[in-house]
Amino acid sequence: MVVENHKLPKVSMTLTIDNSPIVEGDKAGVSSLTGDMLGTGTVEISKDDFNEKVDYLGASIWYGSQSAGANSLSKYFPEILELLADGAINPVFSQEEFDKKKTQLIEGVKSGEKNVAVIQRRVSSALAFGLDHPYGEFISEESINNVQLNDVITFYNTYFKPENAYLVIVGDVDGKATKKLVKEYFSDWKAEKAPQYAYSAPKDVQYSQINFIDMPNAVQSEIEVTNMVDLKMSDPDYHAALIANHILGGSFSSYLNMNLREKHGFTYGARSSLKTNTHNASSFTASTSVRNAVTDSAVVEFFKEIKRIRTEKVSEKDLANAKAKYLGNFVLALENPSTVARYALNIETKDLPKDFYKTYLEKINAVTAQDVQRVANKYFKADNARVVIAGKGSEVASKLEATGIPMLYFDTYAFPVEKPNYEQNVPEGVTVQSVLDSYLNAIGGKDKVAGLNSIQTTYTTSFNGGSLEIIEKRTSDNYAQIINMNGNPMMSVLINDQETIIKQGPNTVPVSPEMINDLQNAVGVFPELKLLSNQSVTLAGIAKVEGKDTYQIDVPGEVITTSYFYDVESGLKLKEQSITSMSGQSQTNEAFLFDYKEFDGIKLPSLKKASIGGMPVENTLSEALINIEFTAEDFK
Repeated sequence: MVVENHKLPKVSMTLTIDNSPIVEGDKAGVSSLTGDMLGTGTVEISKDDFNEKVDYLGASIWYGSQSAGANSLSKYFPEILELLADGAINPVFSQEEFDKKKTQLIEGVKSGEKNVAVIQRRVSSALAFGLDHPYGEFISEESINNVQLNDVITFYNTYFKPENAYLVIVGDVDGKATKKLVKEYFSDWKAEKAPQYAYSAPKDVQYSQINFIDMPNAVQSEIEVTNMVDLKMSDPDYHAALIANHILGGSFSSYLNMNLREKHGFTYGARSSLKTNTHNASSFTASTSVRNAVTDSAVVEFFKEIKRIRTEKVSEKDLANAKAKYLGNFVLALENPSTVARYALNIETKDLPKDFYKTYLEKINAVTAQDVQRVANKYFKADNARVVIAGKGSEVASKLEATGIPMLYFDTYAFPVEKPNYEQNVPEGVTVQSVLDSYLNAIGGKDKVAGLNSIQTTYTTSFNGGSLEIIEKRTSDNYAQIINMNGNPMMSVLINDQETIIKQGPNTVPVSPEMINDLQNAVGVFPELKLLSNQSVTLAGIAKVEGKDTYQIDVPGEVITTSYFYDVESGLKLKEQSITSMSGQSQTNEAFLFDYKEFDGIKLPSLKKASIGGMPVENTLSEALINIEFTAEDFK
């Protein structure tokens, strides 16, 4: 399909293979690896030469397991189209590249294991569709390790076929010349068809229920209300369903957003969507992220608004606004040539009538308030909704149970579990003082630690192909953390008796008075020495860290809340966690501490596992200096 547009000298190309979804089973991840390896060299050109040529032409090319695409200036269109085709139909799958991509995929999966939103989406899909459905299965470290290079080659040879392939080219091109080029460059693609599969429609739950995943590290709850629907774009209800969803949760002024955000201030946004699918997998979903304290209230309000649109006729104003929004978006979208191509592709792949988009505005305008209420009752199933929540169970579970909505518990892999024991009591006599004393004694003795003047540690790791160095300098009144990437300053935090400075590279970042005050909690040869006299520090209870019971000590702050976790048995610190809350958003940073070793009579963790930008990193202690002499310049 070619859409000529000569306003700008550029071209975009998209190759889509319209196969049915595929169950990957115990080798889930093989499709991802296939997509990652496409474009890493061809029979005719090496990976480096391929990438160098694309870069030289100022273009971009990408590949998926059953797709590909490119963008370029129109004068380089023939060369880029040739490269796109070569990478798609003449790939080379090397063992070296496979091993590299496999390692990267495993690291990506590991980085999501503590991410509350990632876990919530994974479990929600698994529960809705089932673990044996292509939309319900998920990639794990185990399933990736089951994949071998030959599996990738087999997947490509089986599914990367031209029978259901659509090549869409949009931009400053000539239609006839383009057709000639496509025939030339894709002529070697053997005409074969990939196997196609059919799936029965997943069933909704028999009654509305909460499916809860306990995430002890969660600072907010991820909530999703969902049910399956029997809806396709070609169905008569489609346009009315779009309007109904828009009014319920598809816009800023929707019922859900006006309630949860504007009226109650629970969240920065609540939305809903209707996803249509040609493989019996259409669904309705409403979701948001809220503070732990209002998780139960948010669930109640979700059901309130869903029932409202089912039982109350929408106002003429809301109906008119929804129509105006859709009509405006439709008209604006038509100004983009890529939209025309996408509409044409939809007609081909989604079994739509040829006049579907010609009659689109007419059908949107024809939707009535009665239609909205009818489809809301049909597709927003208030009595058969699955509410999937990932959150901190010790803070939210009892309140959720009090809503009266039946509650079931699941682990992070969507398997049912018993309700966790949130009532694990701290033994009598255990206090903040005793926990901190136990830690100080465990690392070398409280008196010895208190007598230290300074300490400097250097942790090193590799990240994104470079070397990362984290240096910490500590005295009783000063603190410095310097992060270097390949020897160059990346970030630093400097605290002395006169000022607090945060730098990103050479640039100084503004620091609020509240954050400056909170950062003082990090100062000290060992922060625990100051925490002993901090009256705001609390013993939050017992928490699991890497399968071990730990005492959780919380250090509250206006911007930064810090938690430390100390092994019940050994007294050693196993985890550090900081939660930074600004402008209604929260960011959690965690470091897990392992393998304590002794330096001049002081035990320090020789390994810290953390994450940077969502990617897991292992920091190894390369140097520890006790009672080193610092100057004032070390903290400026």
